[in-house]
Amino acid sequence: MKLKDALAQGRFVVTSEVQTPSDGDPDELIQSLKRIRGRVNGVTVSELDIAGMVGDTIKTCQLLKQNRFESIYQTTTRDKNRPQLQKDLISAHEAGVENLLVFTEDYRITGDSLQEMMFFHVDSGKLHSVLEHLSGGQTIEGKELPFQAQFTLGSGIESKWGREVPDLEMKELEALTGIGAGYFLTTPIFDVALFEKFMHRVQTFGVPVIAEIMILRTAGMAQFLNRHLKAGLVPDWIIKKLAQSKDRQATSIEIFADLVKGLKDLCRGVHIITIGAEDKLRLYLDAADLR
Repeated sequence: MKLKDALAQGRFVVTSEVQTPSDGDPDELIQSLKRIRGRVNGVTVSELDIAGMVGDTIKTCQLLKQNRFESIYQTTTRDKNRPQLQKDLISAHEAGVENLLVFTEDYRITGDSLQEMMFFHVDSGKLHSVLEHLSGGQTIEGKELPFQAQFTLGSGIESKWGREVPDLEMKELEALTGIGAGYFLTTPIFDVALFEKFMHRVQTFGVPVIAEIMILRTAGMAQFLNRHLKAGLVPDWIIKKLAQSKDRQATSIEIFADLVKGLKDLCRGVHIITIGAEDKLRLYLDAADLR
């Protein structure tokens, strides 16, 4: 089922993501995804910060569509003016892409500054201008287009705050809601109780929230995320459980399934970051009863 339809029907949606093949050979990517065909509502393809790779990202989205997967084109507003953003979105539409995930191109790693507080800041005015023109069948310059490009729009939100969501982030969510955001994707969730407090704070916006979950296979992987992505991101109890496990894959799957179970009553879906476990994803879906 298409992501837009699943969200409209109130279903618990499941999405994942892939990288654009750097060698230009998509066969391995498609083979790994065939194991989960029909079990995910969308597959995100992130835009690489390499000259010429935007086109390749969109081609990967097109390839997914040709192989009966719902693709989600992940792009940014940072460092793009309106003409560039328009060019990329027109290319995405022409490739059959119906879903966008838009935020900044990098993570803020440490500190409590305004920049981190606006973790997923999107230039909503710029984005709205381009989307409004394309959906009306014209360019930002006023040139008529032979189509109307409409997308299901998703954007990111920082969910670490619990109940104490800063007013600036609430205003950002309001702005994105105003330009038609169809869903919000959170930062990685490992603490369900903290996430529940966050959801109580933001639920009045009425926009579906999808929780991001990372598949952690080893304690070393979790420690790496804490050192290089965000301090304290992965709780100590998860690290200890993985470190002490005699069957790391079984423990990894158990942690994942327990998180999903806790999230099912709090939000509208999960976005799974596989971190190299694409070929095992079906085992995680089975354990979490995600059909």
